[in-house]
Amino acid sequence: MNRTDVRLDGDPELPAEREAVVGASGRGQRRQRGERLMVPKADFRSYYGLPVLNEPTWEAPDIAGYLFLGGLAGASSTLAAAAELTGRPRLAAGLKVGAAGALGGSLYSLIHDLGRPERFINMLRICKPTSPMSIGSWLLAGYGPLAGVSAASQVTGRLPRLGRLGTAGAALLGPAVAAYTAALIANTAVPSWHEAYRELPAVFVGSAAASAGGLGLLTSPTAEAGPARRAAVLGAAVELAATRRMERRLGLLAEPMRTGAGGRLLRLGRAFSLAGTVLALTGRRSRLAGAAGGAALVAGAICTRFGIFTAGVDSSRDPKYTVLPQRERLAERTGKVAAS
Repeated sequence: MNRTDVRLDGDPELPAEREAVVGASGRGQRRQRGERLMVPKADFRSYYGLPVLNEPTWEAPDIAGYLFLGGLAGASSTLAAAAELTGRPRLAAGLKVGAAGALGGSLYSLIHDLGRPERFINMLRICKPTSPMSIGSWLLAGYGPLAGVSAASQVTGRLPRLGRLGTAGAALLGPAVAAYTAALIANTAVPSWHEAYRELPAVFVGSAAASAGGLGLLTSPTAEAGPARRAAVLGAAVELAATRRMERRLGLLAEPMRTGAGGRLLRLGRAFSLAGTVLALTGRRSRLAGAAGGAALVAGAICTRFGIFTAGVDSSRDPKYTVLPQRERLAERTGKVAAS
């Protein structure tokens, strides 16, 4: 058996307890008594503490606003068609105009982030089914004219048949317009967005329905507000349930959704959504209570989208949200391979 001194401090008088056994007899699963690690244990930190991922260059007012306004537009078009079919003209009118206005704001936010309008046109040069950005661009290109025709016919009173066709077409594309942005951000490498791919569509669709219902409560008389109220309550319930499930399943990656600015915005969004739901249900005969509930639901949807956006950006800044889940997945796969 060979013995060697492990000299870490240059002291020639190395105590006996700092000897390490090497050679064939010294190899084993357990470290020898007194042996010191030559390399520190690995942790989740990156080189010099720098982030593993590049932080998204998107600005919150543009992209978070785009996420909210696109969802509001799509859900409003679908709700407007339902209102028109059930004989609620004032509710339908407010939702049609609101959908067109929200779509205009959504496109402005997107183009402002892109920098030049022609960049949006360039995205229409190809259609790539595996790219949420490509499919989303084509959805907006098809949905926009339909929603615009529907609103223009409603405001001017001209070409009612064309307006009804626009309303029907926008209603069919509305759910996809409200949901595709969830696939868009989940398709990135941002940890808290990418791992939430299962629940994000439900969160976004529920939030969009709640905001559209809130818009309907704001713009329609109490006698016509029934569909808007039901959409608002159902949408808020789906949003809250999906958000709760998402935070439970994500574990560590849900931390940015509970802390910091993202956590504060999401908590505020839940408070607005709950308050709006209560006001919508209890204010069936009060125009003021219904409008207040509608405003709270719209505010809740805004806070939810901005909160998810902010939490995702925060998760890209800290390397632990990238490295630790990767190590957990690797350990799980290694365990499965060993078991088989």
